[in-house]
Amino acid sequence: MFAFLKIFDKTGQVPDKKLLFAIMSLVIFGWIMSSSASIGHFGIYNKAFMQLGFIVVGIVAGIFTLKTPLSFYKENRYWLILLTLILLIVVITPLGKTINGSTRWIPLGGFNLQPSEILKLVIILFTAGFLVEQEEDLRHPWLGFIKALFIIAIPSVLLIIEPDYGATIIVVATILIMLLVAGVYLKQLIATGGILSLLIIGIISTNQNRVDRFTAFWREDLWLNHSDKVWQTKQALIGIARGDWTGVGLGNGIQKYTKLPEPHTDMIFAIIGEETGIIGMGFVLLTFTYIILRGFKIAREALKDDRRYSSYVGFGICTWLSMQFSVNISMNLGLIPPKGFTLPLVSYGGSSMILILVSMAILLRIDLENRTESSKRRYYV
Repeated sequence: MFAFLKIFDKTGQVPDKKLLFAIMSLVIFGWIMSSSASIGHFGIYNKAFMQLGFIVVGIVAGIFTLKTPLSFYKENRYWLILLTLILLIVVITPLGKTINGSTRWIPLGGFNLQPSEILKLVIILFTAGFLVEQEEDLRHPWLGFIKALFIIAIPSVLLIIEPDYGATIIVVATILIMLLVAGVYLKQLIATGGILSLLIIGIISTNQNRVDRFTAFWREDLWLNHSDKVWQTKQALIGIARGDWTGVGLGNGIQKYTKLPEPHTDMIFAIIGEETGIIGMGFVLLTFTYIILRGFKIAREALKDDRRYSSYVGFGICTWLSMQFSVNISMNLGLIPPKGFTLPLVSYGGSSMILILVSMAILLRIDLENRTESSKRRYYV
C-alpha cells in the first residue's frame, strides 16, 4: 500500500506511515460503528455500503491530493472559493434539497452534495493565501482587516440562509483563530472581539427565550422533570453508562432504535460508548488526539522552513477538525447542548467523509514537502 502511495514527482518519499495508519484505523472503526448505529430503522446494509463507497471515493481523492503540491491551491485559491460560493448559492435556489427544515444539499443522483463541507476546507486554503499576502504589506492594517471580515461575512451569510449555524460557527471560528495565530491583525482582533462579545451578551440578555436556551441545559429541575430540552442528552448519557468499560457488544445497543435521533451521525459517540464502552471511546479520543497533534507538528515544521502558506493551511485544518471533534464529544457527554456537528472520520456522511480524507491527504502532503531536500523546495510554499 505504501509503495502504491509513493510520491515520485519531486519528493521520492512515502507518506508518514504512523499518521496514515492512525487515520485509516479511525475511518475503519467509524465505518463499523456507523453501520451498527444504522441497525433498526436506517437500513444497515444500504448505509454500510454507501459509507464504504464514500470512504473509497475519499481515499482515491486523497491519493490525487498527495500528488498535488500546496502551490497549486495557493495559485488557484480564487477559483476554488468562487466555485464554492457558486455551489452555496445553488443550494438556496430551487435546485437545493431540504431535509428536516434545512436546505443544505444539492442532489446529484443518489448522492447529496453538501457545499458547506467543501467550504470548511476551501476557506482555509483561501485564508492562508490571504494571510501570506497581508504579511507582505502591513501599511494599512485596518484595510486588510476589513478585507478579512468580508472573507468571513460572504460565506457566513450564505450558510445562515440555509440555515446551517453549525457550519457557520466552524468557518468563522477557524478564520478568526488563523488570523490570531498569524498575528497580522492582533490589535484589530482584540478590539473587534471585545465589541462583538459585549454585543452578543447584550442580545442574549435582553430576550428571556434566548436566556432560557442557554441556561436550560444546566437546570436540575428540567432534568428531574424529563423535559424535552434535555431528553436527547439524557439518552446519550444513559447509553454511555450502559456501556461501562467494555460495552454491551457490537450491535447490541438499544438507544439507537428509538431514543437517539441521528445515532449514525451527530450522536455516534454515545453509540460507541454503549457498544464498546470506555475502551472504544478511549480508542477514538487517543487516535484522534494523535492525528491532530501530529498535524500541528507538521504545520510548525513548515513554518520553521518559512513555508508560511503550507503552515497556515496545516494549522487551519487541524483547528477546524479539533473544534468539530471537541464539540461533538462534548455534546455526547452532556457538557454542552446538542448541535448538528458530526464526528470527523467516524460519523456517517458522504461530503464530510470525502472532504476530511482530502484534508488529511493535504496534511500528509505538507509533511512530504517538509521532508524534501532543500534544493528541491523551490516549488513549495
